[in-house]
Amino acid sequence: MDTGTHIVMGIAIGSIATLDPVVANDLLLAQTVMLGALIGSQAPDFDTVLKLRNNAKYIRNHRGITHSIPAVLLWPILITAVLSLFIPGVNLVHLWLWTFLAVFLHVFVDIFNAYGTQALYPIKKKWIALGVIYIFDPFIFLSHIGAIVIWQLGTHQGYTFLALYGILIFYYIWRFYARNEVYKTAKQKHPDATHVFISPSYKWRRWHVVIRTKKMMYVAQAMDTEFNYYESYPFEPIPNNPIINAALKDDNLSAFLSFSPSYRWEVVYVEDHHEVRFVDLRYRSKGHYPFVAIVKLDDELNILSSYTGWIFSEETLRKKLEFATD
Repeated sequence: MDTGTHIVMGIAIGSIATLDPVVANDLLLAQTVMLGALIGSQAPDFDTVLKLRNNAKYIRNHRGITHSIPAVLLWPILITAVLSLFIPGVNLVHLWLWTFLAVFLHVFVDIFNAYGTQALYPIKKKWIALGVIYIFDPFIFLSHIGAIVIWQLGTHQGYTFLALYGILIFYYIWRFYARNEVYKTAKQKHPDATHVFISPSYKWRRWHVVIRTKKMMYVAQAMDTEFNYYESYPFEPIPNNPIINAALKDDNLSAFLSFSPSYRWEVVYVEDHHEVRFVDLRYRSKGHYPFVAIVKLDDELNILSSYTGWIFSEETLRKKLEFATD
């Protein structure tokens, strides 16, 4: 989820904590728990600093180890220990408990969007991405804002947010149902499909769909269960040839392939160099595929420059490749 949603979820957990008698009867503890919940709701995303290094590191590692089982256990301990240094005397068990719940909720809700997390690492290294909730869901965010307003108007904060989360459980169930209907329709239209990749959008009824068969790949948009096809491409596995093999050594392309399960590739010769281009088919927007990986190689197949990330114009891509070369 986005940062704003994680913040309001931290407020929700800190509020629900007031239903805990130990927290409710200790104002200092209640305030510390709210602070711990707010920090805990953000802690797994501290790996965002990897963006300062480069996109490859960020793409390969974001929501990886910081969202893993060891991290979910260690973040609350670390946050509780630090807070206890500045706010001594509070009940550490209850502070840890509610901070842990905030960290756990962060990782749990992240598995429901298309990006996913390595939430089961080290048991399983596979990324878990259920693809039912958009990265920013207006209903989830605005319902939290509404609950905060209702609380400020005088309702009990714990029961207010507990009721909200009861509603959100049914909302998630409905989103699973809607996604499964899209999946069933895709399989009916393409019974030979080997993979169906579904990504939600910020509009409830709209889904991005990529269908892969043994011979073809179809890019479509589903409005409920009505499909609008955009493009189709022959399914071509990555070949074993010198240009591709040289490009695969690049960190940016390697990071892209570790993240993207649905892509198409091409090799072109531009002026005085080869370009190996990969585009992720899941994120089609206004006739464009913005998530890409590009590797430039000279005639001796030395890597000149590369880039991976979100690009919305060819001009911007050229500038980034030139900058990487410099």
